[in-house]
Amino acid sequence: MREKFTEFMVGRYGIDNYSKFLLGSAVTVMVLNLFLRIGLLNLLVLGLLAYVYVRMFSRNIQKRYQENRGYLEFKYKITSFFVKEKRRMEDRKVNHIYTCPSCKQKIRIPRGKGKICITCPKCRTEFTKKS
Repeated sequence: MREKFTEFMVGRYGIDNYSKFLLGSAVTVMVLNLFLRIGLLNLLVLGLLAYVYVRMFSRNIQKRYQENRGYLEFKYKITSFFVKEKRRMEDRKVNHIYTCPSCKQKIRIPRGKGKICITCPKCRTEFTKKS
């Protein structure tokens, strides 16, 4: 039986990150529907599962690859935003971030150095701030 399934899947797309996300979304909506009891959510779950299977058994590998790539790019934009924010929040404990008054360049200065004269690396404007 396993050989027949393997033979059946030859030339088909299979499962990827986007399909896993859709499957997880279907399970999440299914669990949510256990509490809400909305019939429309059942249709949404069935639609998601049907789409996962259509993608998985599709022979149009190029189109499925492009869909997965679009999903991964979108996921990267969202996750990178949160990673940058987390890093920025951690950096605030160690450094001050000042903005140059003339060119609006952000400049990172270490905390606890007292009153210092800051030179903007972009426009060479000097201004004094407390670190």
